[in-house]
Amino acid sequence: MKKTVSILVICFLAIALLAGCGGTTSQAPADKKFINIATGGTAGTYYPLGGAIAEILNKNIPGMNASAQSTGASVANINMLKDGKVDIAFVQNDITYYAANGTEMFKDKKVPNLVGLATLYPETIQIITLDKTGIKSIADLKGKRVAVGAAGSGTEANARQILEAYGITYQDIKVQYLSFGEAASGLKDGNVDVAFVTAGFPTAAIQDIAAQNQVVLLPVTADKADALISKYPFYTKVNIPASTYPNQAADVSAVAVMAMLVATDKLDADTGYKVTKAIYTNLDRIKASHSVGKQITKEGAKAGMPIKLNAGAEKFFKE
Repeated sequence: MKKTVSILVICFLAIALLAGCGGTTSQAPADKKFINIATGGTAGTYYPLGGAIAEILNKNIPGMNASAQSTGASVANINMLKDGKVDIAFVQNDITYYAANGTEMFKDKKVPNLVGLATLYPETIQIITLDKTGIKSIADLKGKRVAVGAAGSGTEANARQILEAYGITYQDIKVQYLSFGEAASGLKDGNVDVAFVTAGFPTAAIQDIAAQNQVVLLPVTADKADALISKYPFYTKVNIPASTYPNQAADVSAVAVMAMLVATDKLDADTGYKVTKAIYTNLDRIKASHSVGKQITKEGAKAGMPIKLNAGAEKFFKE
């Protein structure tokens, strides 16, 4: 009898142990939170920042499994968000605005469920010419050969909108749809008079031109910037500091769009809160990943925000 009881006790203990192990195993996935972060090309700015953010989330949010992946940047990232392939993405705020409102490259392809986590740092629209052209202002561009960016790109939309603020249309200029690299070559070769470049400064393509040529940055005057921002709320005013480029003697007034973090309404408020809190309480790690990190601040996290914030992010920024 005692032997039988002993065997039964052992069996019950074994069953309980197995059930406990099984319960732990089945519980683990529920405790894990997977976040895929869409960045940009490996040679760009978004990729190292995304890697740093993934590292921060993994270290500071229990159960978090975040990873950053290289992508085709802003437009591609919006489409990946829409298709549910990523959870958070780096996107320029003007591209976010177009997607949320179904305009420009997202005409008839509106993505209505986008939410913001934060704006990060300015991507400045730099309007470049060479001293030898004699061009001193945007108002001088009529009849000139102007590289406005690749067709359908964010830069091209920036160029068109800024020209519009000055009463200039594409009919008034000789439009050239060129990438940054192509525009730089065109300026150096004398085949382009002016080029629009949307990027954080200093920009490598412009530094390359300035190494052998006297570069001139054309300013966007305050009144034109105000008119532009009134119509397109994703723009912000910035100054390109003196000496950003060789022989640049003074600050140059400009406008910028903002690099930002975007999600969809599928990202719950609790996760949104934890993500933004982890990022903005670990900015030293962001700064170490790329030089633009020093421009990322909690105080500037809603500048140029073109869509509603995730509720959790909103809660964090109000604290």
